[in-house]
Amino acid sequence: MTTQQECIAAAVSLEGEILIEPFQFSNDYDGFYLLLSKLAPLDQHSIIIGLESTAHYGDNLVRFLICKDFKVCVLNPIMTSSMRKNNVRKMKTDKVDTLVIAKTLMMQDSLRFSTLEDLDYIELKELGRFRQKTMKQRTRLKIQLTSYMDQVFPELQYFFKSGLHQKAVYALLKEAPMPKDIASLHLTHLSNLLVKSSHGHFTKDMARELRVLAQRSVGLNDSSLSIQITQTIAQIELLDSQLFETELELANLVTCLHSVLMTIPGIGTVNGGMILGEIGDIHRFSTLGKLLAFAGLDPTVYQSGNFQAKRTHMSKRGARVLRYALMNAAHNVVKNNATFKAYYDAKRAECRTHYNALGHCAGKLVRVIWKMLTDEVEFNLE
Repeated sequence: MTTQQECIAAAVSLEGEILIEPFQFSNDYDGFYLLLSKLAPLDQHSIIIGLESTAHYGDNLVRFLICKDFKVCVLNPIMTSSMRKNNVRKMKTDKVDTLVIAKTLMMQDSLRFSTLEDLDYIELKELGRFRQKTMKQRTRLKIQLTSYMDQVFPELQYFFKSGLHQKAVYALLKEAPMPKDIASLHLTHLSNLLVKSSHGHFTKDMARELRVLAQRSVGLNDSSLSIQITQTIAQIELLDSQLFETELELANLVTCLHSVLMTIPGIGTVNGGMILGEIGDIHRFSTLGKLLAFAGLDPTVYQSGNFQAKRTHMSKRGARVLRYALMNAAHNVVKNNATFKAYYDAKRAECRTHYNALGHCAGKLVRVIWKMLTDEVEFNLE
């Protein structure tokens, strides 16, 4: 059993004899080597180490033990919880939990041991989820910036056809966040600023029009919003750089895995990495149905008496990040593969919405992915 500060371990034989009484060790270098010293008298080749999945707290210990050539099995907490409920005496202590984990391990018909590749999948999953959180933070900041500009310069977002959130507009607002600041800029300087930051897209005529628009703006002249605008842009740009570095690392990890998943046309390293990270080892899913359910793309069932619904919705009960990546990937695959495009068109012909049809394509994509990863075959649909 592993927590943030400490771990509890014990050793039990197949006959149920306690070989090593439950003991505590720290979740650090000294603690890990204390565990090794306790296990040293036992035959390492016959040892199976079971850990209850505890968010990220046990990841370092799992990596350490795998690198030391131990057989490690990470157990779902649902399995150990079920074992606790079967105990006659309702006790829950760290020592009791350790023995429950050992008992749960012995009760399994088959065991799947963690590998170093699993750790790569964990890294992909963590990076993918960090990317999602960062994107949500950036979205909130962009909404906040739009709110600020609605107050101080409401005409600006309609002046730029692509809206506020582009490099040229950010460069302008960092230097001149208020309409009066823009109006006071020398025309040549304003023109050069726009031309340089937009790579020639915005012209001197546009700079002249913008300055007139700023002079006639009905926005608030609130100096307190000026600092909020510049600081919000700084935060957005910081998140942009973090996203770039995160996606670069995702691409590096995906490339090192050499997964057949990446042979699917339209799946890039970002979506591909997020899908691989969330799925992990495909052999965790004994059937296609389990993978569909994990992704939340399995259909809901609505039946009562003799009534059976003809159309159902996706359950959306699975891993949200995986479902997000699959929907994005399906959108790109539809644009890059004739089979998926025909399937999408067929669903649209049934009067289904774009999103509904895309959900069906995501389900089809999961079926293809399951087959590819299970059999280690490349994509072969024309």
